[in-house]
Amino acid sequence: MSGFWVLYIIFSNMVTLVLMAADKYRAIHGKWRIRERTVWLWSLAGGSIGTLTGMYLFRHKTKHKTFTILMPLLVVLQGAGLILIKMMS
Repeated sequence: MSGFWVLYIIFSNMVTLVLMAADKYRAIHGKWRIRERTVWLWSLAGGSIGTLTGMYLFRHKTKHKTFTILMPLLVVLQGAGLILIKMMS
């Protein structure tokens, strides 16, 4: 895997981790929230590990079945995709 893609994956996971932290902070303080759609789009774009980490690190969105079931599945699918890409190159 090229250096660009490694940096991209690191960046997208950092973004989703920050999104989860910011949304938790905003939820606690009654402020404007980050849309779940935004979190999902960043997760689908490669940031699923950051989202999953943020869920349990900040105890955020852990009662949402869509997050607790689908996010680990997305992590596994993205990991399998990366392994497949690596095997093919």
